[in-house]
Amino acid sequence: MSKIVCVLYDDPVDGYPPAYARDEIPTVERYPDGQTTPSPKAIDFTPGELLGCVSGELGLRNFLESQGNTLVVTSDKEGPDSVLDRELEDAEVVISQPFWPAYMTRERIQRAKNLKLIITAGIGSDHIDLDAAIERGITVAEITYSNSISVAEHVVMMILSLVRNYLPSHQWVLDGGWNIADCVKRSYDLEAMHVGTVAAGRIGSAVLRRLKPFGVHLHYTDKHRLPAEVEEELGVTFHPTTQDMVPVCDVVTINAPLHPETEHLFNDELINTMKRGSYIVNTARGKICDRDAIVRALESGQLAGYAGDVWYPQPAPPDHPWRTMPHHGMTPHISGSSLSAQARYAAGTREILECWFEERPIREEYLIVQGGALAGAGAHSYTAGAR
Repeated sequence: MSKIVCVLYDDPVDGYPPAYARDEIPTVERYPDGQTTPSPKAIDFTPGELLGCVSGELGLRNFLESQGNTLVVTSDKEGPDSVLDRELEDAEVVISQPFWPAYMTRERIQRAKNLKLIITAGIGSDHIDLDAAIERGITVAEITYSNSISVAEHVVMMILSLVRNYLPSHQWVLDGGWNIADCVKRSYDLEAMHVGTVAAGRIGSAVLRRLKPFGVHLHYTDKHRLPAEVEEELGVTFHPTTQDMVPVCDVVTINAPLHPETEHLFNDELINTMKRGSYIVNTARGKICDRDAIVRALESGQLAGYAGDVWYPQPAPPDHPWRTMPHHGMTPHISGSSLSAQARYAAGTREILECWFEERPIREEYLIVQGGALAGAGAHSYTAGAR
């Protein structure tokens, strides 16, 4: 039998919810590209429940323990005496989320002698040393597409919040004011602005589709160019590189994976080529942006606003400068962890585990590393040996 260590974020400060704001969530059977949503043999939770926190356990305990496995669920993941590090030595499976990542470093992977499978409950496996996993023959999988639309919706919300100066205006209401001039002095229409996405994969292309009705000029850059008919349908302009695209944009949204080519891509040099008063929305990974360059650009006015929900490290320390920089709309890493998305990535995690224990193939689109090489979605998004 196996030990499974599951690293999840903490419960709400007022306790696990006894009830929810809604009685149900809509059922999604297929994603826009036709891929079916996760299809485990069964689930032990009600869709719409809080599953991504410690008490939610991704709905896995009954399933795993009924087969004689041991499930350890914790939020304690940092430091040599963390629960994660204590339990890692004889763990066969480690599960964590991009929102509260268990950083599976080379050192941790080397210490985990029994480790065979690492699952990201969500999308994005850059918290895992993929080269070390390849060398050890460890399988890495994630729940591809499970929260892509959730993130795309969050991007559109943040763009509108920045451009329309929503958060400061709401604060005047909370403070008892009616300060219209203070609210609108940084408020603009999104209409007719130029909006570009760095990467136009599942999330980036979904953002483009959701922005088209706003009457904006759309742009994108990506290693893999969209089909000509999609470019024509969306009226989107392709740019060979990020450096080519950002000078023409009023708003830039980052939807690319983190790898050596994108780490600190948005530094002082690149930001200074952007229009003065432009906006950046980053729901991809915090390290794609140079932390201090973002602060400097907001303080100087080169950027009119920055929003996102990705930081480095995660969770961000209390003194992280993105908490206090001007004109920001930061949130914790929540864009892909709506209750709707949780139902999908929890079901996908169970689907992977069912396949693993029954020695059936894991879906190709869920695979990042398998058999000592990049595989599936990983072969499309990452480059081996690039760290």
